[in-house]
Amino acid sequence: MIVLGIESSCDETAAAILNEKKKILAETLLSQQEHKAFGGVVPELAARAHLEHIDEIIEECIEKSGVKIEDIDAIAATSGPGLIGGVLVGVMAAKAISLALNKPFIAVNHLEGHALAARQSNDVSFPYLLLLVSGGHCQILVVKGVGQYERLGTTIDDAAGEAFDKVAKMLGLGYPGGPMIEKMANKGNPNRFVLPRPMINSDDYDFSFSGLKTAVRKLVEAYSPDGNVAKAIINPEDTADICAAFQVAATECLVKKLEKAIKYFKTNYPEGKDLVVSGGVAANSFLRDNLRNLAHRNQLTFAAPPLQYCTDNGVMIAWAGLERFQKGLVDTLDFKPRPRWPLDEIRSE
Repeated sequence: MIVLGIESSCDETAAAILNEKKKILAETLLSQQEHKAFGGVVPELAARAHLEHIDEIIEECIEKSGVKIEDIDAIAATSGPGLIGGVLVGVMAAKAISLALNKPFIAVNHLEGHALAARQSNDVSFPYLLLLVSGGHCQILVVKGVGQYERLGTTIDDAAGEAFDKVAKMLGLGYPGGPMIEKMANKGNPNRFVLPRPMINSDDYDFSFSGLKTAVRKLVEAYSPDGNVAKAIINPEDTADICAAFQVAATECLVKKLEKAIKYFKTNYPEGKDLVVSGGVAANSFLRDNLRNLAHRNQLTFAAPPLQYCTDNGVMIAWAGLERFQKGLVDTLDFKPRPRWPLDEIRSE
């Protein structure tokens, strides 16, 4: 069984081909550079870039795989949530190939792509506890099966990855911000600045990062002659210390809520044995180390996709498509892409 996956929900144009043995036959990815000057993704520019490059990305992937296009069994594409212009480009390309080859089309929820990604690279069985943490999403979920999710908590404002990007922008570190925050934090003193841990003691499993982001903004404003963040002049040592303090605070917020979620998970799903993290922020080594320790303290196995598959990629879409295809979950060509598509609205049968 061979599946082609296409990803175009944000600023990566990607494709991958893999089989039911979890072998990646080929993958291609183009990270758009057009957005760096703006400090964030510009939807119109992203859609145009996807349209310009989607054909060559798919063609290159098929050529690298050594698989004849007619031997592909199904075509999967991110069909939401995401920037709708980019999603449309990928979906229409997938539908065209599906129609031309008379092969099944599979509409993949982007979040399910992240949620199932660790199963492609690790021995992870259902059910498992998942922290899905990226630029647009921050959720704690029990993954009971393909298309079966119980959401325990979510962010009430900014996602963790969004907070990383915005803090990096305030500090003039560029976009994407996550890798630059981590790089600077490794050189800094996390105890020099005191930052809040919003909602860390609340009884629920939800997150809030807006107050943490605002606290960093106030620190940065102190380095500006008129309080304008854009005019702040911060030396490298101070920048590193702010990054370190922010990274520790954000990580503690995530870990503390997961501690509570683990108690619920072990009580209600005693057969579950895995703690999984996925999404772009899952590439942060400091966070991964803390989650690995958390899993060990609670007799759970820690699992995460390889670093290169934490951010958006075609492999996770191909894998989610294959998992859905194996369950007979295919879609008609009149499926409408969705800019918003909660995991609890995914078909599971």
